[in-house]
Parts: sequence; structure tokens; C-alpha cells
Amino acid sequence: MNNVLLLAETRSFTVTSLIKLVEEHKYKMIMSSYDIDDIQDKEKDTRAIIVYAEDANTEGLVYIKDKVIENNKPIIVVGDINQINDVDDIIPRQFVKKTYIRPFNVKEVADDIAKFLDKDESHLKKKILVVDDSGAVLRSIKNLLEPKYQVILANSGAMAIKYLSVNTPDLVLLDYEMPIVDGKQVLEMIRSESDFASTPVIFLTNKNDKESVMSVSTLKPEGYLLKSLEPEKIVEAIDDFFEKKKWTVQ
Repeated sequence: MNNVLLLAETRSFTVTSLIKLVEEHKYKMIMSSYDIDDIQDKEKDTRAIIVYAEDANTEGLVYIKDKVIENNKPIIVVGDINQINDVDDIIPRQFVKKTYIRPFNVKEVADDIAKFLDKDESHLKKKILVVDDSGAVLRSIKNLLEPKYQVILANSGAMAIKYLSVNTPDLVLLDYEMPIVDGKQVLEMIRSESDFASTPVIFLTNKNDKESVMSVSTLKPEGYLLKSLEPEKIVEAIDDFFEKKKWTVQ
């Protein structure tokens, strides 16, 4: 699937040039306005989204943020520094794969976008949903795991359940201590829903007292990791989980 969605309200010279130059790399550019109905109609069969920030509006950006979180589609933002900052207010930077600040050479941007899309093989990787209320932790885990895995971020239990209702990750990394809905409650909801009750869950948390660990044991998480572990130990534990799962399935 080589379709790319470009969000822009008008076919300006820059937009027209970007479409033409990216399509020279054999990607089909599908242009949409920021109207939600228009986006819904066109984004389904696309593998990446380019946000032309000059034309952006809040309603359309909120919808795109939800879609990126749900489907982990690469998102690319093009605009001047003020426009990009406005996009950042709605779509957190950790969800944006590439940013291009104007003024720039359109051909160089188009070539770079095509190279990025050529290399992006996230759809072939195991999918891990990371749930934590800390943006810093989410970014850290994403940077740690992304070389090997497709990483989706959720900053609340509610967002995690919303994602799971329409997607099936290969693993959930779940924080224990979160406001409103904590990790134990999230796992209880996961285990109570037949559509995703069997989703593997590993706790990744600072909560290491015996009472907390025992309180979730009946919910059968696949593991319990501490954030204080060396980063390579966390990756090693996740690698081991998938390796054991592979042999178990076979």
C-alpha cells in the first residue's frame, strides 16, 4: 500500500509541487481537506499522513491524533515554526515521525519523505502498546523499543482501552500507578472483555511491593518489570517474551 494522505485546504504552489515530487517516487498522494468526513473517506487505505500545517484546524488535528494513536500511522508535519508549534499543541511531538520547517527546498523534502517511507517497515514489526501517564516515560520507552518493535503510546487507561477496542497489539506494557484508572483496573477491564481478554500484558512500573504484585497475580499478567532496570534488561525481557511465545505457538 503506497498511498499517502496529504491534509491541505488549497492546492498552493508548494502543495502541488510536493504532490508531484513525492509521486515521482511511486507513492500515490491523496489530498484531503481538514473536514472530518473528508478525512474519514480517504485515510483508510493510506500508510502515512502529511499535515500541511498552514491550513490546519483544531477539529481535523484532533481526529488525526486519534487515528495516529489507534493505527500508528507515520505522521509528517510541514510548515513554518509557528504553525508547527500550533500542531504540537494538539498532536504531541512523540507521535510525529518527521517535521519540516519552512522555508525549505520542496524537492529535498519530497526526496526525504520518500526515503523515510521506503525504510519504514513498522507494519512488519511486533506491535507493543505502552500505557503510562508520564509523557517522559512514554518517549523514553518508545526510543528504547522502536528499533525492534512497532510502538503505540497511550497516556491513560481510558486511551488504552479505546485503542484495544479496535486494534490487537502483540503486547501491552502497563504502568501500575496512574491517576483515575490505575494499571490493575486497566488489566481487569482487559481480562473482562472477550474481544481482547487474551492480550498479553507485562507491567512496567516502579511499584514493587509484595502486596501490589500479589494483587494482580490472579489477573495473570505475563510479567512484572521495574522501570529501574537497565534499559537493555527491559529490551532483553521483551525479546525473551516474544521468543518464548514463538516456540509455544509452534
